[in-house]
Amino acid sequence: MLPAENRYSKLRWFWTIASLLFYIADIGSDVGLVLKYVRERHFLWAGLTGAFVLVGLAVTQVFSYAWYKDDMKNPEGKPILSTLSCMRLVSLHVLGMGILTRYVQLLKAGHRELWAVSSAPSPEEERGAHHRLFCLATDLSMLKLFEAFLESVPQLLLQIFLILRHGECSHVQYVCMAFSCLNAAWALVDYRRCLRRSLPAAQEMPAGLPTAVYLLYKLLTLASRLLAFSLLLCLSPYALGGLAALWLLGTLWAYRLQTSFCTRRTTEWVYRAAVGAVLTFTFFNVKGQATRTPMTLYYLLHAAVNAAAPLLFALLWKPPLSLPGTTAAPPPAPTATELWYFWAVVGAIAVGTGAGLLCLAVYYARMHPPGKRREADEVDGPGGGPHRGGSG
Repeated sequence: MLPAENRYSKLRWFWTIASLLFYIADIGSDVGLVLKYVRERHFLWAGLTGAFVLVGLAVTQVFSYAWYKDDMKNPEGKPILSTLSCMRLVSLHVLGMGILTRYVQLLKAGHRELWAVSSAPSPEEERGAHHRLFCLATDLSMLKLFEAFLESVPQLLLQIFLILRHGECSHVQYVCMAFSCLNAAWALVDYRRCLRRSLPAAQEMPAGLPTAVYLLYKLLTLASRLLAFSLLLCLSPYALGGLAALWLLGTLWAYRLQTSFCTRRTTEWVYRAAVGAVLTFTFFNVKGQATRTPMTLYYLLHAAVNAAAPLLFALLWKPPLSLPGTTAAPPPAPTATELWYFWAVVGAIAVGTGAGLLCLAVYYARMHPPGKRREADEVDGPGGGPHRGGSG
């Protein structure tokens, strides 16, 4: 019998079903929101909402297909992939079903290993089977992480901006935001736990309080970042240039570190661009190296942007200009409701930044499990990265 920490448990299998349901609900709520905007003739908002969904789907399909192709060249991957012909594999990914296919394969392989009645395997066979399940789960969690930061998180930013700038709020919008938030939160924690479990030199992230503190650190810093960006976008659409600059810096940082996650140069550049998108919103250890200095600099910039956004908004915000040919009226004073919204957002940014960074400090000072060679956010390297040990 394997030790509990080396077993892919039945509880993990049921959590995979819950993760699948969150993923489907997130995509479904976004599609519903697109249809709502089209009916209301808000074609720009519908286009942006749909674009985020398509970009997230497209990028994850590229990675999923590339990993499947790499596994087909690996004899150890053939038993897992024997039921998928090359044409069927291409068709599934063209239709955007790469992640769903991986969910089905993980659930089938997990059910077969956990519930199937068969002769007792040897300890080596059992250890190998459970390790493959963890590697399948790690590949899937990596795809979900990219999908979350290319679709769910930008979707949250767009909807927060529409609420603050245009007062556009509806039940469908709130449902979409709720599922986007749940999807992003699940992706962050699931990736962290699966990755540490798949790395032989790292201890698994403890359940309970450490996981909760880590989740709070990520959610609070992410929420404060989104609110700060939303204020800047309300101030001027040119703030999109600042977001693009942050994404470019993250992409160039991944390039400078010479990541080698993919076996093909083109997909490696897609990977670096995806890492840049993650770094726009939260810290991500690209190479699994010592991160104290990069993380400190990252969150100093994070805190500076969060502090500057409300200040710039308060100093530079102006009401819309008068129409041509009309007598210019003096700018109206902010209403009580507008002031309440502003101070509520400022308070949320301040609390989210402070509490999030406090949770970060507590987690890494008291709860972070030690590792021998690699840090917890390691994602790099065919042959050394987490997905090379299994399906993708």
